[in-house]
Formats: sequence, C-alpha cells, structure tokens
Amino acid sequence: MPTSPHTAADAAVPRPGLLERQGIVRPLAFGYLAVMLFMVGDGIEVGFLSPYLESRGLSGSEVALLWSVYGFVVAVAAWLSGALAEAWGPRRVMLLGLGIWGVFEVLFLTVGVAAGNYPLMLLTFGIRGLGYPFFAYGFLVWIAMETPSEKLSRAVSWYWFASTAGLGVISSYFAGAVIPVVGEMATLWLSLAFVAAGGALVIFLVRARVTKGPPASMKDSMSQMVKALTIVKTHPRVGAGGVVRLINTLSFYAFVVFLTTHMVNEVGFSTAQWQTIWGTMLLANVVANLLSGYVADWIGGVNTVAWVGGLGCFVTVLALYYVPEAVGPSFGITLAVAVVYGLALGAFVPLSAIMPLLAPRHIASAVAILNLGAGLSQFVGSAVAGLVGPIGIEGTVWVIASVYLVGLVLTFTLKEPKSAADDAVADGLIPPSPVKEPAGAAVVARSGE
Repeated sequence: MPTSPHTAADAAVPRPGLLERQGIVRPLAFGYLAVMLFMVGDGIEVGFLSPYLESRGLSGSEVALLWSVYGFVVAVAAWLSGALAEAWGPRRVMLLGLGIWGVFEVLFLTVGVAAGNYPLMLLTFGIRGLGYPFFAYGFLVWIAMETPSEKLSRAVSWYWFASTAGLGVISSYFAGAVIPVVGEMATLWLSLAFVAAGGALVIFLVRARVTKGPPASMKDSMSQMVKALTIVKTHPRVGAGGVVRLINTLSFYAFVVFLTTHMVNEVGFSTAQWQTIWGTMLLANVVANLLSGYVADWIGGVNTVAWVGGLGCFVTVLALYYVPEAVGPSFGITLAVAVVYGLALGAFVPLSAIMPLLAPRHIASAVAILNLGAGLSQFVGSAVAGLVGPIGIEGTVWVIASVYLVGLVLTFTLKEPKSAADDAVADGLIPPSPVKEPAGAAVVARSGE
C-alpha cells in the first residue's frame, strides 16, 4: 500500500512526549525534582525553629530579629538571582546557592545554635538566606530561558507546584514525623540530606541549551544587576508585574502575623482545628499552583491572574474574617473558605509566564523583578499586619482586600509587546515609527492656514 504524504510528514515530525505536552523541557525535567528536594530541606525548620531557639535561651525579640535579617537577605537574593543568571548563567547561580546554603547551614548549627552564640547565629543564618533564592529562582530563570512561550504557563505551574509542595507540605509532614523520634537538632541536620540530593540532581542530570562561557567580569556583572532594576524604566509593565507579584502573597504573610491568634482566641477554634484549616489551605494552594497554568491556556494568563487571583483573593480575604464572625467556629464552613482562598492565591502563578514575555530580550531581568516582588511581599505583609493595633482586625482585613483590587487593575496592563520591533523600541535600539497622517490631513491643515 502506498504511503500517503500526510503519513510521511507525520513520521518526519516526532510527537511530543508526555513531559513536553505539560510544558516541561526534557533536559530540565530533573530540575523540578531538584527544586522540590531542596525546598524540603529549606522548609523543615519553618514550623519549629522559633520555639526551639527560645527553648535554648533566646528571647522572642532575638528570634524575631533573626527572621527579619533572614527575610531581608532573601528579598535581596531573590532579585539578584535573576540579575546574576543573566551574567553567569542559571546553572552557576544554582550551584552557588547550593554551596552557600550547605556551608552556612553547617556553621549556623555548629558555631551558632550548638554553641549558643547569638551574633554568629544572626550572621550565618542571614548569609544562608542567599542560598534558596539563588537555587530555586535561578531555576525559574532557566525555565523561562529554555521553554517555548506557548508552553511557559504550564512549565511555571509545575515549578511552583514542586517548590511549594517541598517548602510548605512535604517538609512539614517530615518534620512532624521525625522530631518525636530524633529531636529538633537532629532534624535540622537531616535538612542537609535533602538539599544535597537536590544539588546532586542539578550537577549530574540537568542539562539544557543555555550555555555560558566564563562568568562575566565584575564590571559586566554589576552592569547586569543595574539592568535588572532599570528595566522597569524601559519596560514599565515589568515594574507593574513586580507590584502584582508583591500583592499576590501579601495577605498570606500578613495573616501569619495575626490571623491564628484571632481565630483561636476570639473566634474559638482550637489550635489543632486551625492548624488543620491552615494546612489544608496550603495544600489547596499547591494544587492551584499546578492547575492555574492549564487554566491560563484556556482563558489567558492575564484573565487568570486578574479574575481568579485578584478578584478571588479580594472576596476570600474578606470571607476569612466575616464568615467565622457570622457562623462562629464552624470547622467545615471555614475550611471551605480557606480552600477557596488557597486556590485564589495559586491563580497568580501565570505571572511567571507573563513577565518574560514583557521583555523578551531581557528575560532574566524581568524575572529578577518578579522575584524581587516575591521577596518584598513578606516585608510589606508584615508591615500591613502592624495596622491591627491602630485600626483593628476588621479595618486591616479591608486594607488587605482592597490591595487586591489594585492588583486586578494593574494586571490588565501586562500585555506582551505586539512584535519584536515594539520590544526593540522599548530598549531604544530603534526609533519609534513616525505617526502617519490620515489621508487629507495635510490638505485640511493647509486650508486652515
């Protein structure tokens, strides 16, 4: 039987595999698992480090300062991860993050915690804050560089699924299971095993087309860091996207400060009930991180972020306050509201696909602004939580919810350039096209002289 032309053409073009259909570029596939393992190691301490350090003699204010220094370094490192990835290549930035995390975690546990030396705890824990943004956000830049734009929404959804599953879910369950058996200090040491496993995957199994020669000179590296900030001048929509990313998790970091106390002491939930509600919300968020990329393929990334994320968070932030106030400590009803809130938070994930398209000539710089927004979100969220004192919880909740309406409006400015020429104009590489006068305009002008 003769072969049809269609059959021959189909044979010449291999069908994309399962990974490619999900947006995962095959050479980077093990990087997603690497990020998950690394974030498990980074997140093991989150649920118990503060009370553990207080049990070893630190005051509450000392522990708070420790986390504040760490958070500041994380915010700076989140921005630097994109800037350095452009200058050195994402792989080198990830390996730098791996080395920093490992070395300074060992120092934090030995000369800091074990020795009871608070200044060294502050120093080593703070410097260790460079580690996870370099590793995790460095890989996000790598994904943006390697993945075709039409598949980027799904690719970044899988990235955030891996990252948040490791940091917020697996690490919590692991710590809860292991601490009763081996104790807090040994559990902290075990975090190194997960980080090392993630690093080994990157070293031996992650390969991609992005290649760099020797690292850029110090002058070129500094230039790249400056560009990672000045891009908001040449591409204002990138700056708007960074603000939207800041807004994304603002409520989460604000709620961490005051919502648990309110729900337990005033609404009447038990601590165990509220922890279950909060943990289930995080689990819903992990699921949403994955699903939102597929939703973006259906209704568009901007619509997903604006309506599902922005409007969804506006409604559910208010509901998290008013529903328990109305029905009391109803576990099932409040759990349902928290799940919808977690889903709405995850609907901002397509931002990670939108931002590189806003500056296709400067993908790493655009992602650097995205990461900076993520890092600053923790600071701004904590600052907004400070409004509880002067204006009360209800007023603070309205402030938080209203910010999401601002984010909704800003999201609609995040339209990618219509052509490569538009992006070149933004970079100043070519002058803008002159505006053509409509036919007859010159005649009309002359007739009015």
